[in-house]
Amino acid sequence: MLLAVDIGNTKIKAAVFEDDVLLERFVFDKNDTAVTIENIFKSYTEITVSVISSVGKDAPELLLELEKRGRLVIIDRDLKYPFTNKYATPATLGVDRMVLSAGTVLLYPGKNRLVIDAGTCVTYDFIDSNDNYLGGAISPGLQLRYNAMHNFTAKLPLLYPEMPKEYIGDTTAGSMHSGVVNGMLHELEGFVRQYNEQYQELTIILTGGDADFLAKRLKNTIFANSNFLLESLNLLYLYTITND
Repeated sequence: MLLAVDIGNTKIKAAVFEDDVLLERFVFDKNDTAVTIENIFKSYTEITVSVISSVGKDAPELLLELEKRGRLVIIDRDLKYPFTNKYATPATLGVDRMVLSAGTVLLYPGKNRLVIDAGTCVTYDFIDSNDNYLGGAISPGLQLRYNAMHNFTAKLPLLYPEMPKEYIGDTTAGSMHSGVVNGMLHELEGFVRQYNEQYQELTIILTGGDADFLAKRLKNTIFANSNFLLESLNLLYLYTITND
């Protein structure tokens, strides 16, 4: 068994895998690390490998806990990936984006692929049908947009994602929800339209904490999977051990 761990900007997410099957998923705060890891290994005594990637701040307590319990693999840019990285500044490309791209290549071979991660930030990553990683885009996520309006104005309230009742907001809160949520949906659909115009047979994967919230409102055909980064970690590990 394998434990995949993703240290995000706000939460730690983990999942237990047996081969390519996800058995259970966990989401926890960093100050709950010791208790959560203890409970996971008590429930799944056959875990022998932990695979970890991080975009957030280091979590030394988590690394120490995992090192005590078997083999620990930390995913970095030096790993063997199943695509050719053509990013102009490869040293600045986030490991999370590389992991997601690897997952799309391994799950959808021979396709043009766009993976969208709707989390704290929204990242767009494109890999063509020849397995060339070309890049993408980064923009603020839903909550960041709400936070920015609250923090950089004098009177706008702090709100949280909520689907607007109408696209014409008739209150301040309604106007903010319309601007943030509809703005995000228009952004997503605009990017997808641009890629579709240039690349045929485009496979689109939507993941991240806001994936389910957004997927229900999108008109385009996409695969929505909020666990895709964890699944990609597992797939990438299986790929590396068979391609050493």
